[in-house]
Amino acid sequence: MRISIGSHSQTVVVGLAVALATIIGCGSAPEAGPFEPAASDPHDHPSAGPHGGSLIELGNDEYHAELVVLDARGDDTTPTVTIYLLDSTAKVATPVDAKEMRINLTHDGNAEQFILTATPDASDPAGKSSKFVSDDAELTADLDLDDVKAQLVVTIGDKQFRGTIMHHDDDHERHTAR
Repeated sequence: MRISIGSHSQTVVVGLAVALATIIGCGSAPEAGPFEPAASDPHDHPSAGPHGGSLIELGNDEYHAELVVLDARGDDTTPTVTIYLLDSTAKVATPVDAKEMRINLTHDGNAEQFILTATPDASDPAGKSSKFVSDDAELTADLDLDDVKAQLVVTIGDKQFRGTIMHHDDDHERHTAR
């Protein structure tokens, strides 16, 4: 028995075969090239600063500050809050002309302001500082409160920078002076 397919039917069958092959493919997968990780975000920076402290973003990642809190639990060491000013990568100390920084905070409906004074590191050039310190025990304690909202304020050149401080003393050992 012979089945004859007319030219119109042949065109439909060939068209369906081509469409099906296009949808399904010919069974061979394209070769995978070597794995290339996604390009890193230019704003990537470490999760902690060079001294192990919390990072604070200043401006549009123009600068970072590192918050290091040492408390005096159980010994005679003076509690201190130290801010290290860092570059946009949050890795390199950045000495500036500023003589002080401020931490503005609120808790329990009360607003307070604390001054951190320039305390140049040995590697800072004369007249500049990348390190700012306060030995106010109240500031150290307030930064550990659950309901505290804190902001760092510093003027670099003619521009004022603000950054939100996120600090809670989850690791008492790390922040305890020895």
